[in-house]
Amino acid sequence: MARAFLVVMDSVGIGGAPDADLFFNGKVPDTGANTIAHIAEACARGEATGGRFGPLMMPNLDRLGLGRAVHLASGVTAPGLGREPVGLWGAATEVSRGKDTPSGHWELAGLPVPWDWHYFPDETPAFPDDIVRRVCEISGADGILGNCHASGTAIIGTCGPDHIRTGRPICYTSADSVFQIAAHEEHYGLEKLLRLCAELAPELHSMRVGRVIARPFTGDAETGFRRTGNRRDYAVQPPEPLLTNWVQDAGGHVSAIGKIGDIFSMTGIDDVRKGTDSELMRHLNEAVATAPEGSLTFANFVEFDSLFGHRRDVSGYAGALEWFDTEIGDVIAALRPGDMLLLTADHGNDPTWKGTDHTRERVPVLIAGKGTGSLGLMGFTDVAGLVAQHLGIDVPV
Repeated sequence: MARAFLVVMDSVGIGGAPDADLFFNGKVPDTGANTIAHIAEACARGEATGGRFGPLMMPNLDRLGLGRAVHLASGVTAPGLGREPVGLWGAATEVSRGKDTPSGHWELAGLPVPWDWHYFPDETPAFPDDIVRRVCEISGADGILGNCHASGTAIIGTCGPDHIRTGRPICYTSADSVFQIAAHEEHYGLEKLLRLCAELAPELHSMRVGRVIARPFTGDAETGFRRTGNRRDYAVQPPEPLLTNWVQDAGGHVSAIGKIGDIFSMTGIDDVRKGTDSELMRHLNEAVATAPEGSLTFANFVEFDSLFGHRRDVSGYAGALEWFDTEIGDVIAALRPGDMLLLTADHGNDPTWKGTDHTRERVPVLIAGKGTGSLGLMGFTDVAGLVAQHLGIDVPV
């Protein structure tokens, strides 16, 4: 029997989405956005020197075909990415009408999103009065803070002191279909925050808001506020079976690493391991060492997106890519005969682009353990098909 490891490099896009002109950062269309190529170009120009230096160095992913995938997707040659591939490589195009986490992951798992998500307007206040009242009813607070589009790290710095003083939860959103609630783990309480999000989520899901996200933090105004690793996403339940269900129904074990369990509302998932990206990499190595035959390990590495893409931090993103490339080399070396490692992404988040939102892009499909060659252009759903084929599972019609 075989094993499959499906790894999503959150936001690591490669440009070329044919409908990028229909997606925007503010009033600027995503046409021409290219996360990998633009980072590589900035590195080659010596502009990404915060904590790292020189050209972008990603030899392990490039040997799988990353440079070729960039060129296939967008026609661009990324500086420093031009090795002869020893893996399978291609570029995938999304059809779901969103450039967000659930849309990308659901479609990669075989299920394009069958509806339009609800997005909150980029104005203040951002939320309807009835939603604000409901948050207050559940939490017992006399109001909320925020009520706007905001960066999560910025808004806890701005609203943190008032939150501690008043007990009002900090509520904010973004260009994604999300309702985020930040609260101090000690002054407000982690369990209270999680209960608030869990009780509120069904009402927002009925509006087609994709996720209610608990964003706990610690610290104080003097030393600074810091988000913790206890984030929890309460996502809409997928309306149909997808890859995780297919594997389970065939008798295989499905392990989730990172926020995969939250994204799929635990649909078709047997166990979950969370943590920082460095901790997730340890979990992935452990899975390669111990996962049973016939299993799927489905991982998401989020910090490219959450720490660097949204903050438009080119140097930080480049450093994260180089760290990941080094670490994934050990994973590749530890694969057993018959294993497949498939690396892809769910959308782009070009740190050289305008605004702070995701960017509509094609994504790489890089495979170790299945030979060498071009997969060509494909759809996101073809990723699920490749995994299912490797595991000997029929794809439902």
